[in-house]
Amino acid sequence: QVQLVESGGGLVQPGGSLRLSCAASGSIFSISAMGWYRQAPGKQRELVADITSGGITNYADSVKGRFTISRDNAENTVCLQMNNLKPEDTAVYYCNPKGTTHWGQGTQVTVSS
Repeated sequence: QVQLVESGGGLVQPGGSLRLSCAASGSIFSISAMGWYRQAPGKQRELVADITSGGITNYADSVKGRFTISRDNAENTVCLQMNNLKPEDTAVYYCNPKGTTHWGQGTQVTVSS
């Protein structure tokens, strides 16, 4: 059974930084591309960034140059470093093995002065 636990969210001022982590259990991690998604109130869940098992990354245009996704296959973790945060980044952030329906509980990120 796959379990995903996201952490690292919080309240930060515009321009600030946060680092999100996702701990994954199960053998699926090492063979899966992993994605970070977010869902803001009243909006659909959207892809923020993803990374293949080999480390190839992809970013939504809205976060390019500000966010960095990384993974540690030995530790079964995927991280999202978020810099220069903006109010529009406020959302619940989730990690997900691409192409699956496995989701964690998410971690809330609020960017506000």
